[in-house]
Amino acid sequence: MTLRNISYNLLTLRALLVKELLLMRHNPLVPRIIVMMPLMVMLVMPLVASFDVKRVGVAVVDTDHSALSRRIVADMSASEWLTVDTVTNSYTVAMKAMENGTADVILSLPRGLELQPNLIDISANGVNATKGQLGAQYAAQSATMTLQRWQSEHGSPQAVPQLLQKNNLGDISVINLYNPTQNYRFYMIPALIGMLIIVICGFLPSLNLVSEKETGTIEAMNVTPVGKFTFVLSKLIPFWVVGIMVTIIGLAIGCLVYGLVPQGSVWALLLGTVLFSFVMSGFGVAVANRSSTMMQSILVMYAFIMIFQLMGGLFTPINSMPEWAQRLTYGVPTRFYIDIMRSVCLKGSTVADLSVDYLSLVAMAVAMSLLASWTYRKQS
Repeated sequence: MTLRNISYNLLTLRALLVKELLLMRHNPLVPRIIVMMPLMVMLVMPLVASFDVKRVGVAVVDTDHSALSRRIVADMSASEWLTVDTVTNSYTVAMKAMENGTADVILSLPRGLELQPNLIDISANGVNATKGQLGAQYAAQSATMTLQRWQSEHGSPQAVPQLLQKNNLGDISVINLYNPTQNYRFYMIPALIGMLIIVICGFLPSLNLVSEKETGTIEAMNVTPVGKFTFVLSKLIPFWVVGIMVTIIGLAIGCLVYGLVPQGSVWALLLGTVLFSFVMSGFGVAVANRSSTMMQSILVMYAFIMIFQLMGGLFTPINSMPEWAQRLTYGVPTRFYIDIMRSVCLKGSTVADLSVDYLSLVAMAVAMSLLASWTYRKQS
């Protein structure tokens, strides 16, 4: 390719980019999605998409009616993790509270509690296994701490170790690395940026290309000397730029609103965003090339977006999936991008530390670009 051809292609690309920016500016939907969607997702989703187990309902069966039992109930009521809605001396009443959904855990306090605290019994609701299991642990920890303080104040018999053993607890020091406060928002915010990149750099370019087919403007482009590479590139570059801007905005909101300061290099995060944008844009173009209408493109993209989110570790840890599903995640680009975002933000990992993730995105970007180029036919 001569210098003259390169200059011509650059001028053509510049003209097409100006055209795309004007179209995006006058489209009432695209600017709103680009501006409002990142703000809504980053400001609202970390607040509602949380798997923290809080406000566990506890029904207390108090047959002791002593100062110690009242103190256990009071300490549980003061906890931000537990709510005591029912205090009764009948186990049947407590079971009705669990059946009605107002209680997740039943705490039974026997007579003679001060002399034999190891007889405390805890029952959990197995319908919501996660909330029931964690709620039982919370209730056991709260009761154990109250008993320890009570025994230190009154010199009661040391039966607490038996309670600890019964509820699988122990005198173990736990240190939470990388996220000391166990704030679930810190875990979600980096992954939510990946969800935004999927929509902006994958979904929107696909709809943009298909809309050209529906309006017939792509037919006029087919008879021009503009190369297909230049044409497709003009469609994708604006969304790549927007993807980088969305990443910066998301990191800024995470820092200013939620206090999540990236521990690693911001450049490492942007590099991952650029590679992931290439992957998703190539995939979006490939889908658009095989779609005749916007509805077809929307249905196909939506199906794959759901797979990318569910199998990429956005909500469910990959290690919790079946072994066969874990193998399939190596073909899902969100797995590597979300790992990059979380590792750099929370652990301060470098590009060298995450070289496998970066190289995997590079390979996928090349594969998707070849697929997009192969499926695009300039001449109709």
